[in-house]
Amino acid sequence: MGKAAAVGTAVVVCAAVGTAVVLGRRRQKRAAELHGAAEAERKRKVADVIEEVERALSTPTALLRSISDALVAEMERGLRGDIHSQLKMLISYVDNLPTGDEHGLFYALDLGGTNFRVLRVQLAGREKRVAKQQSEEVSIPPHLMVGTSMELFDFIAAALAKFVDTEGNDFHLPEGRQRELGFTFSFPVNQLSISSGTLIKWTKGFSINGTVGEDVVAELSKAMERQGLDMKVSALVNDTVGTLAGGRYVDNDVVAAVILGTGTNAAYVEHANAIPKWTGLLPKSGNMVINTEWGSFKSDKLPLSEYDKAMDFESLNPGEQIYEKMISGMYLGEIVRRILLKLAHDAALFGDVVPPKLEQPFVLRTPDMSAMHHDASHDLKVLGTKLKDIVGVADTSLEVRYITRHICDIVAERGARLAAAGIYGILKKLGRDKVPTDGSTMPRTVVALDGGLYEHYKKFSSCLEATLTDLLGEEASSSLVAKLANDGSGIGAALLAASHSQYAEVD
Repeated sequence: MGKAAAVGTAVVVCAAVGTAVVLGRRRQKRAAELHGAAEAERKRKVADVIEEVERALSTPTALLRSISDALVAEMERGLRGDIHSQLKMLISYVDNLPTGDEHGLFYALDLGGTNFRVLRVQLAGREKRVAKQQSEEVSIPPHLMVGTSMELFDFIAAALAKFVDTEGNDFHLPEGRQRELGFTFSFPVNQLSISSGTLIKWTKGFSINGTVGEDVVAELSKAMERQGLDMKVSALVNDTVGTLAGGRYVDNDVVAAVILGTGTNAAYVEHANAIPKWTGLLPKSGNMVINTEWGSFKSDKLPLSEYDKAMDFESLNPGEQIYEKMISGMYLGEIVRRILLKLAHDAALFGDVVPPKLEQPFVLRTPDMSAMHHDASHDLKVLGTKLKDIVGVADTSLEVRYITRHICDIVAERGARLAAAGIYGILKKLGRDKVPTDGSTMPRTVVALDGGLYEHYKKFSSCLEATLTDLLGEEASSSLVAKLANDGSGIGAALLAASHSQYAEVD
């Protein structure tokens, strides 16, 4: 090859290389442009879903007021005995709440799940209050949850008898008196009196033949007799009523109790003459505690989103407990999961592949949601770890973490604001929602609250209290106190046994 030919070949090669470089750059630029466009489209889809979620779960104050009005209307229907009312408004037969003057030794049995608790308290009047208390928790063997009524109650009575045998010298039962018990039974019951009620149905994994339609106090009493235990059930209560009693014992201005935990319920003190379905003699106190069973409240005012509707449809009790499904700890994490799943499907939030774990119902629990929501670190490390452990996404961007926390915020805020609307409804029913126009002083109003959601999910409880202030206004809200009342269902039952004691008149 001649020199000229070699130079020509080199020129051609160089030109080809140059062309290849240019084409490569163009392809890279084009790929970058396509990637940028795809990323912009992904972000637009994410923003669209979030905007839709914000709109669907919005709870403006005007809407909350209309929800409160609808709740009050249902409360009044329930008190009239309207069979179509969504709220049962159960008469608890608790007309005497603790005053602080109670004396003596009283027991409590708290049965509400796979464990039960036995408790004893020595009450020493207004000065010393609860002088001493002891408790013990007992697990129920799984086979007894699906066995016979006699087997279950014999097991409970045996544990109770064993607990009574450990009663020390610092607990004093006056000579000639029978021990008395408050029985917290957190299953659906048709209450017949302060110390009797028939079981409507078992829940929480129990399926026992021969108890539905029977008086649960009579079942327990027969079992105690078989154990040779001389003890009288003086009060049968539900956990919300127990919380109200425990709250009133500590603070005489408590008028209502609200449970915000796995589930939700509320009880309050109603004027007996405002209960049209009450047919007996009016109680001496003039009052009656009403168990609202407000978890079953539903109204076209409630902001039900597509996520709520799908969750309800797939639940074990579709169409029931709608209010509970929007505000309680059992469901908040699941609503967040469903929204994140929508973001994964429609906007590739976690990449091109939807994380399989995210498809599993109830894989995201509310305590995990709370931990993610409360993550205040600059890189949201706790939240990232939760997404990795629960959803199986190893690497999440800061953007994804912030979006996830924002979704937690939306869902928790709606739940808290709806819970506040319920409390506001009870205060309206009692006429404690406004400053008196006659110049009299606004009465101090205390609401006792219990349950892990209220106690541990601080952003939830803070939002609830701020919403109550918003609904009531500054002046009226200054007379309202929201107070944490721990262990109402246990000690509250013992206190109700004391206030309804067969020896109360003697004292």
